[in-house]
Amino acid sequence: MQENQTKTMGGSTVEHVDSDASQLAALGYESEFRRDMSPWANFSLGFTYLSPVVGVYTLFAYALAQGGPPMIWGLIICGLGQLLVALVFSEVVAQFPVAGGVYPWARRLWGRKYAWMTGWVYLIALFVTIASVVYGAGPFLAQVLGFDVSVNSTIHCAIGILVLSTIINFLGTKVLAAAALIGFTAEIIGALAVGFWLLLTQRHHGLSVLFDSFDAAGSHSYFYAFAAASLIGTFLYFGFEACGDVAEEVPNPGGLIPKAMRRTIYIGGAAAVFVTLALVLSVADIPAVIASKDVTPVDTILTNAFGTVGAKVVLGIVLISFLSCAISLQAAASRLAYSYGRDDMIIGSQLLKKFSSARHIPPYALLLAAIIPAIIVLGSKVSEDALTKIISFASLGIYIGFQMVVLAALRARLKGWNPSGKYHLGKWGLPVNIGALIYGIVAMINMCWPRTPDAPWYDNYIVLVSGVVVVGIGLLYMMIHHSYGHSNMPYNDAIPKKHQHNDLSFKS
Repeated sequence: MQENQTKTMGGSTVEHVDSDASQLAALGYESEFRRDMSPWANFSLGFTYLSPVVGVYTLFAYALAQGGPPMIWGLIICGLGQLLVALVFSEVVAQFPVAGGVYPWARRLWGRKYAWMTGWVYLIALFVTIASVVYGAGPFLAQVLGFDVSVNSTIHCAIGILVLSTIINFLGTKVLAAAALIGFTAEIIGALAVGFWLLLTQRHHGLSVLFDSFDAAGSHSYFYAFAAASLIGTFLYFGFEACGDVAEEVPNPGGLIPKAMRRTIYIGGAAAVFVTLALVLSVADIPAVIASKDVTPVDTILTNAFGTVGAKVVLGIVLISFLSCAISLQAAASRLAYSYGRDDMIIGSQLLKKFSSARHIPPYALLLAAIIPAIIVLGSKVSEDALTKIISFASLGIYIGFQMVVLAALRARLKGWNPSGKYHLGKWGLPVNIGALIYGIVAMINMCWPRTPDAPWYDNYIVLVSGVVVVGIGLLYMMIHHSYGHSNMPYNDAIPKKHQHNDLSFKS
C-alpha cells in the first residue's frame, strides 16, 4: 500500500524525485518547476523541435535543385555528425541537469563570461528561429484557410500561430508535454502515411536515381553542389538539445534526457530520410526542378497524389508540425531566458526570473519568447529582404551555441574533467568530442560559404555578417554592462580544482 502511494509522474517514485532535488541542490539550485514531463514527452519535445516534416517540406525544393537526388545522403552525413554532438551533450546534461541548456552547461564547463556569450548567441538564434518557423507556416495556413498568400496574410497567420503557441506554453508543463506528444504523433503518422502513399501511387524512379545528379552541378564540381544541397541536413538536425532545456521538469533527468536526445536523432533522422526518399522518387520531372521550372515540387507531388482537398488535409498535418515546432522552440527559449534571469546574467533579470507558482512556468521569460519573434515577423511588413537577412542567422547561431559547449567540454576534458553523471562515454569521450567539434566547424563553414557571387558582398556573406553582428553586439554589451558578474552561482566546477589556476580570463 505504501509503495502505491509513493508512485507519481509516469512511474517515478517520491524517493526518486527527492534524489533529483538533492542533485539539483548540490549544483546550487532549488527548482520551482514540477517534474511533470514523462520520458516520451521529453523526447517528443526534442522531436517536434527538430520536426522532420517542417525541415524537409521547407528545404526539399532547394536541396533537390542544388544537388539532385543524391542530396539525400547529406541528411545521413549530417545526422551522424549531430549524433556526435548529442552524445557530448548527453554527458554534460547527465552531470548538470539544470534548466536552460547550453548556458548553464557552458557555465559549469568553462565560466561566467563564456557562458554569457554562449547563452546570448543561442537565445538570439532561438528568437529568430521561432520567427522563421511561424513565418514559414503562414503561407500554409493561408492556403488551408483559402486566403491569397501575401505578405499581410502571412504576417496575420504567423502571429496567430505564435499567439496559440504562447497560450499553450502558458498552460504549464503538463499541457506542454501533451502538446509535444500530440505533435509527435501527428507528425510521425503523417510522415509515414504520406510517405508510403507516395511510394505506392506516385513513384516514378528506382533507387538508382539516388546516385544520379542529373547534372545539377553544371559547370562546378559536384562537391560544391552537394555541399549546398546538404544544408537540408545541416538545418534539420537540431532540437535534441531542447530535451535538456527542460531538465528540471523531467524525473531522473540524468538518466532519461540522454536517451531522449539520442532518440530524437534516431527517429527524427529516420523520418526525415524516409519522407525525403518518398518525395525524391515521386518527382516526375527532376530536371525541371533543377532548372527552376518547377519551384514548388512538394505542392505538385501532394496535389497529384491527394487532389486539392487531400492536399489540404496533408497541409493541415504540416501545420500541426509547424505549431508543435514553434511550441517546443518557445519552451526552450523561455527556459534559457529564465535560467539567465535566475543567475542575474542580463538586464531585466528581475522579471525573467519570476515564476508562476500556479502554472509552474516563468511567465515573463515566455512573454519575451513571444514578443521578440512577433516584432521580427512584423518587420517583414517594412522589408521582406530585411526579414530574410535576420532569419539567415538562425541556424548559424544555434550551431555556434552548440559548438561553444562542445569546445568547452573538450577543454574541460583535456584539463581533467571526467564526466560523472548517469551517462558517460568512457574511453570514447575524447574521440567523440573531437569528432563533434570537427563536424560543427565544417558545418558552420558550409553555412557561411558565399554562394551568390552576383549579389553585393554583404548579401553574399550574409550568414557570416549576421553572425559577426550578433557576436559583436554581445561583446559590446558585456563591456558596457557586466551582467555576467552579478551572480556567484557555481561556475567552472567541472574541471578539477588543481587545474583551475591556469584558466584563461574567460572563466570569470
